[in-house]
Amino acid sequence: MAKQLKAVSDPNRLKLLACLKIGEVCACDFVDVLNVSQPAVSQQLKKLKEAGIIVERPAGTWKHYRLNDVLPPYIQTIIDELEVISIIKCNC
Repeated sequence: MAKQLKAVSDPNRLKLLACLKIGEVCACDFVDVLNVSQPAVSQQLKKLKEAGIIVERPAGTWKHYRLNDVLPPYIQTIIDELEVISIIKCNC
């Protein structure tokens, strides 16, 4: 529980989760959302993945991420409260 709550305590990770509310997103699309480098995005995604909040799917050179289908109620409630962030999806 502590690992999951720590993972959702960061504003950038909350933005990532807000984007994932609409479905699967390529890692490259998060660079513009967070306005940080690709390695920085990868570090944020890694923390959410390690906490079991998101899952990844390789697609060529990129990875696509989505919310885990089974989340504890306390994490799902936090995600439900986030306002969706719309993004322009790439074609990777």
